[in-house]
Amino acid sequence: MMKQAAHNIIMDVFVSQTHMNGAVMLDIMGDFCTAGDTEFTVFVTDPRGRVTELPSFPAHLAIEGPQLWWPRGYGEQSLYTVRVEARLDGQVADFWEQKIGLRTASMSIETDGYGESFAHMINGVKIFAMGAGYTPREDSTPERTRRLLEDAAAANFNCIRVRGGVCPHGFFYDICDELGLMVWQDFMFSSPAYDLTQELAENIKAQVRNSVTRLRHHPCIALWCGNEGLELSAPKLTPRQRADYIRLFEYIIPKELKRCDPDAFYWPSSPSSGGGFDRPDSPDSGDVHSKCSDQKGPGRYVSDFGTPSCPCLPTVESFTPPKERNLFSRSMEEHSDTPRDTAHIMANIQRYYLCPTSFDTLLYASQLSQAEILRAAAQRYRRHRGRCMGALYRQLDDCRPQVSCSSIDYTGRWKALHYFAKRFFAPLLLSCGELSGQDKALGLCVTNDTLAPHTVLIKWALRDNSGRVKREETISLTVPPLESAWLDEVLLPEADIFSDLVTYTLYEKSAPISFGTALFVPPKYYEFHDPQLDCRLDGEEIIVTSKAYAQGVEIRNAKENLILSDNYFDMLPGEYRVKILRGKPEELRARSVYDIK
Repeated sequence: MMKQAAHNIIMDVFVSQTHMNGAVMLDIMGDFCTAGDTEFTVFVTDPRGRVTELPSFPAHLAIEGPQLWWPRGYGEQSLYTVRVEARLDGQVADFWEQKIGLRTASMSIETDGYGESFAHMINGVKIFAMGAGYTPREDSTPERTRRLLEDAAAANFNCIRVRGGVCPHGFFYDICDELGLMVWQDFMFSSPAYDLTQELAENIKAQVRNSVTRLRHHPCIALWCGNEGLELSAPKLTPRQRADYIRLFEYIIPKELKRCDPDAFYWPSSPSSGGGFDRPDSPDSGDVHSKCSDQKGPGRYVSDFGTPSCPCLPTVESFTPPKERNLFSRSMEEHSDTPRDTAHIMANIQRYYLCPTSFDTLLYASQLSQAEILRAAAQRYRRHRGRCMGALYRQLDDCRPQVSCSSIDYTGRWKALHYFAKRFFAPLLLSCGELSGQDKALGLCVTNDTLAPHTVLIKWALRDNSGRVKREETISLTVPPLESAWLDEVLLPEADIFSDLVTYTLYEKSAPISFGTALFVPPKYYEFHDPQLDCRLDGEEIIVTSKAYAQGVEIRNAKENLILSDNYFDMLPGEYRVKILRGKPEELRARSVYDIK
């Protein structure tokens, strides 16, 4: 966090970086008001605690062999501290202090065989962005924010989108710096149209200067975005409003941003192909917002996709009286992001599952259907790594207890989606294209979002619903860094689409890294056996046993506030161990898709 004394000698400090030939040149400049015989000293402390003292301000320092800042999963999050002191009569009268990261950040926008790329470029490496949108809360604290962002990191996020509305506290960005979470930062605009007077233009310039000056030294800031969705509103705008839009988002804001932070990347709107109302939601360039089921193409960078679900029963009980615990009740619909959310939830459940006959089971089915829809979408985007370079689902958290697109509810409880995200955002991922009961074809793909090649074993099997193997194969494969590798398609004409399934596992050095199952029909048509699930405690672990193939296994305790190393998972007959991360393992119980009826 930036620290500054209140004597108003040091008015502003800007640290620019020039990266060249294994070294970084820091130029530490700023504005100051001298008072008497003011002496300035600059201190630069490296990540190991070694201090370099520079007896002047402005100051210049060449750092040889710099320790770079990287997004999570790509390297270390090394941070340097820059401190500028102003002394009067030998005493510190004012100071400015800020942690910075040494890194380059831009977007790769190049013509290729699919159109025009759009990818984060950090230190010369194209990063596939994985994460979600963030909703700041009025009661945010450093402790609550750290817990939320650590939970995001635990689900393999490397990016957070701060949407227009409320800008987070400074500690939010400090934590993102430490955890290696890139930030897609929206400017705070949300109205569909602005009549741009001179007074408003000057006000906006001041807001941009304030926001950018406050955040420009955070290495986590990867992109500034003018607005969300306004470019799509072009057909509803008057000619004057269209002209004012161009002036504001494509001239005034980027010009002011350039003055405050010359190296920052600016994107005019989201979705956008670069501005000018030119195909703002094109799948061939820029970023897109997806409905998850859109099969026209994966898009170049999916900056918004999602569908709603309900929180678990204890959270619902916090905002509903007993008689209102019905999906279509007034309390439930008033505690929804949009009036259509409850209808969407029922449509999502109908897509996969039988109609739940209890409210508690409906809440469970709503979370599983949300997670399955986003899993299919996110894995599809990642299988097309190179063509698609971003997957940010709609919402990480909630600002109130509600029905929403979040993966963590207002109380901090993880929904099924967050556990699914931990799996579908894994750096090394084995995924399966959607199986069809008509085609009976299996297509597997390994995605490697690391900087090293990985030699892996892939084992897949066709099994019946008791878990018995009917056909299997083991494949050895080396996946290059930052690429996806497709396996040859396999035809399975012998499969019984209503009682067989496919399991697939990725091993590295004999350890299972990624596991999944796939059905040929929606689960509501599948002939599940009763898995007779059972849970028991073994130290800091919970052991789940099953007597048949079980899908979507949920482990619960009395308060439904367990945070586990895994949950909402599929399992074969036998045992599966998960670690307890938070919560007390009291009154343990489990259920699966077999129980949705």
